[in-house]
Amino acid sequence: MVAGAKRLARNAVGAVAVPAVAIATALIIGAIIVWRSGENPLVAYSSLLTGAFGSRSGLGESIVYTTPLILTGLSVALAFRCGLFNIGAEGQYIVGMTASAWAGYAFTGLPAFLHVPITVMTGAAAGAAWAAIPGALKARLGVHEVINTIMMNHIAIYFTHYLVMGPLLAPPGNSPMTRPIADTAKLQRMFGMGRLHAGIIVALLAAVVVYYLLWKTTTGYQIRAVGLNQDAARYGGINPTKSMVIAMSISGALAGMAGAVQIQGLQYRFLDLFGFPGHGFDGIAVALLGQNHPVGIVLSALLFGSLASGSMQMQSVAGIPKDLVGIIQAIIIFFVAADQIIRRAIRLRLPGKTAATALKGGTISGSGDAV
Repeated sequence: MVAGAKRLARNAVGAVAVPAVAIATALIIGAIIVWRSGENPLVAYSSLLTGAFGSRSGLGESIVYTTPLILTGLSVALAFRCGLFNIGAEGQYIVGMTASAWAGYAFTGLPAFLHVPITVMTGAAAGAAWAAIPGALKARLGVHEVINTIMMNHIAIYFTHYLVMGPLLAPPGNSPMTRPIADTAKLQRMFGMGRLHAGIIVALLAAVVVYYLLWKTTTGYQIRAVGLNQDAARYGGINPTKSMVIAMSISGALAGMAGAVQIQGLQYRFLDLFGFPGHGFDGIAVALLGQNHPVGIVLSALLFGSLASGSMQMQSVAGIPKDLVGIIQAIIIFFVAADQIIRRAIRLRLPGKTAATALKGGTISGSGDAV
């Protein structure tokens, strides 16, 4: 009993130590950069916190930024758990936006309690179908998913450009956008907190579902087993091909759902894209910092969302370019990823696996996450 308690305590320390040190180090380095540029780091960080949490609208905006990051972070993490590196969450997010925008105006006469979930699930289905292609190629032909998903991102950009300039173009056709979605497909604003909408509820429910799927179901067990060791999983009667396709499809569904939430909660129509929105790529950082665990991903997404929200006021009030937030985020991920290098260099064994291992399908949150 005592030994088990100590083991759990060590696992807990190992799970939070590296992210905590990474965040603290990034903030310190960010403060040094601000100071060396002739500005006051205390003023910079104070305005950052005030912008993110200092008012109802500021807090609401932080949660708005957090919402898609939870879903894309879950998307990337679920693929990681199966040993797959899904860089294609960005493309899956884009096709999810397009599909949900279409469902939002194409289905008419539906009550909101039907139209809202139908629109969300249409986006999720589009993301799942988009991700299933590289998933099947990886599982059946061994084609590397990193290359496939990167290419699928660019295909998504050009494919949706064709759609919004052709079949989905809103009349009279002067601007590259779809028709606006119906009011019955919109996610409701909440609590009078600026743009805060019910998408955060969708994201949190998705986190609960992903946790239950991975740790409470046979399918989740098989996904994690394949991620840890395909050969051992196959020897144990698990079909790695099936698990990979399922994992990539669910991963894509989560990213597509993120796109749907953005359409239904904020944009209300799909606008032609001239570059990547970035939420799918940010989901990689969120999953990495959150150690591929739904709870960690929610907290990690809140951190990144708050930094993005507060950076606006930091720039306007303190005169610090909001690009500083990008530097802080990059440093956080660098130190999380460098954990493996440090441990190998000094031959120090700490409980849990590391960020680099996570990219191969492992978990960072300790041996308590073993299959």
